[in-house]
Amino acid sequence: MKWPGKIRGVKRLYVCLLKARHRLFLRGRDKRPVVESILNKDVVVLPGVMNPKLFRTGTFLAEHLTRSTVPEDALVLDMGTGSGIAALFAATWARRVIAIDINPAAVKCARINVLLHDVQHKVTVEQGDLFDTVGDKQFDLIIFNPPYLAGRAVNDFEKALFGVETIAGFAGQVGSHLTDQGNVLLVLSTLADRAQIIGFFSKAHLAAHLVAEKGYVNETLLLYRVTRSAANSISESCAPSGETVRK
Repeated sequence: MKWPGKIRGVKRLYVCLLKARHRLFLRGRDKRPVVESILNKDVVVLPGVMNPKLFRTGTFLAEHLTRSTVPEDALVLDMGTGSGIAALFAATWARRVIAIDINPAAVKCARINVLLHDVQHKVTVEQGDLFDTVGDKQFDLIIFNPPYLAGRAVNDFEKALFGVETIAGFAGQVGSHLTDQGNVLLVLSTLADRAQIIGFFSKAHLAAHLVAEKGYVNETLLLYRVTRSAANSISESCAPSGETVRK
């Protein structure tokens, strides 16, 4: 039996169903603002912005933005900020956070949440595509909750879900925006083509190490730490077939 091929087929089918589910049903939930409570923080989610609780990745990421992952007094970049959830949690420890999103609705939403949580002295929200607005700034930590599903986005909201070429662009540029000891926290899922995505970082001489995971019925969310690598290829511990988890 060629189970791996069958498993890949099932995964592709599920992603197609997920896309159809969003376009047919979940859009109806985007018609009015909602307030989600995430780890004791109330977060406003505007229409057209990814809900960090409904889609789970934002909550998963927030759970891991702690004193041990966000260096004290760090300069942090939250790439693809969405509702701003990661920026809010990073601001607990960081000196300053720059939050970026290509979606105008997400920029508005994140700015609202920054004001609601009174962290405007620490968090700046900008509209932009990847690193276009940050110039030559370098960061101690870059947080990225990327569009890891294969497919074509048909609107600004879906740019947060579909389009792995965005990750390729990120991987090609991120090295020049990290300080000497800087690193990236990257969220992926078992629904993504992890070999392809990790390959983007390998080509840029960056190493990705799995540091946490959380299982659900239909997928497992994965948190990787991406750092500079002296080798030209990624280490075996970073490959999807040999992932290691630090609890």
